[in-house]
Amino acid sequence: MANYSIDCTKKPLGRIATEIASILQGKKTPAYDPRLEGDDTVTVSNIEDLVLTGRKADQKIYYSHTTQIGHLKERKLSDVVAKHGKKFILRHAVQRMLPKNKLQIRRMKRIIFI
Repeated sequence: MANYSIDCTKKPLGRIATEIASILQGKKTPAYDPRLEGDDTVTVSNIEDLVLTGRKADQKIYYSHTTQIGHLKERKLSDVVAKHGKKFILRHAVQRMLPKNKLQIRRMKRIIFI
């Protein structure tokens, strides 16, 4: 069981998210097995200093649907950052990078934001 510490200062969102996702899956340990949850935890600091490269703030769109016909909602990345902060965006990116199975929720609980 290892505790990794990641500093987000001046690092792109995708690079940090892929690193966190691989650690949470246990791919950094010699005893990696895809069917197991893994034991490693990740401590993330300086989330507000995270960098969004290119024109993602204006072009990236988050979609959500209310299951009613015609109720597809769109929000730009800049609006999501203003409302929820960069912590929400990083958590969302890591969650989408993990395998979609019953271990996803357990793995997401091992992220600690400072």
